[in-house]
Amino acid sequence: MPVEAVIFDLDGTLTSFNIDYKALRGDARECLMRAGVPASLLKVNESVFDMLKKAAIYFRNKEKKAHAFEKARAECLSIAEKYEMEAAATTNLMPGVIETLKALKEMNLKVGLCTTSSEAAVNYILEHFKIGEYFQAVVSRNKVKQVKPDPEQLTLALNLLGVQAQTTVIVGDSIVDMQSAMDLKAIAIGLPTGYSTHKQLISQGANYILTSLTDLPILIKKMCTWTTNKPELSPAKHDPPDP
Repeated sequence: MPVEAVIFDLDGTLTSFNIDYKALRGDARECLMRAGVPASLLKVNESVFDMLKKAAIYFRNKEKKAHAFEKARAECLSIAEKYEMEAAATTNLMPGVIETLKALKEMNLKVGLCTTSSEAAVNYILEHFKIGEYFQAVVSRNKVKQVKPDPEQLTLALNLLGVQAQTTVIVGDSIVDMQSAMDLKAIAIGLPTGYSTHKQLISQGANYILTSLTDLPILIKKMCTWTTNKPELSPAKHDPPDP
């Protein structure tokens, strides 16, 4: 099937990855510990969302009132948003972003954005760099109950764009992007900008690896050519486009 849409991750994919996650996770962990979650359940190197999952199970098993967990969750996400807004104010677009978005628009592809960042941070970045016009769907963590790698976020983005997963390219720099795409049977394209390695992206489901974002339109054009003209000649997995 031809490619109809592209859904991007944000941090590390379209913008530089400059959130102080070590400090963020430390503050979130302390927040949950104050709420009563044992320190032994919370690892310093796991994401805030993983900590919240463990906290939800702990509160449920202890038969504590739901509002106690929701209060702790809201405080943790407020902490995360503080760090995200600080990062948004100092981030830069990755090389080739504008050029790539313009090329995808000229190809009449639908374009979406799916990120675990807060809506406030996402809106700031889109307005600051004046790139909001390129996206027909933007799904921040505020719009869902579960974030990537849970399929809820990408499923909502697909529905908003009105496309099927099989005709959609997912572009991201982390293994959670690849896992989400693989679960939905979308086309997973990894961008090893530093958060996840080339090997990690492939091991978690990347169909292709790009060394530059500007290669994306070239790859999509080749994929469409392979699909429409040479169905018997499938591209080798993980092969980047020819220079």
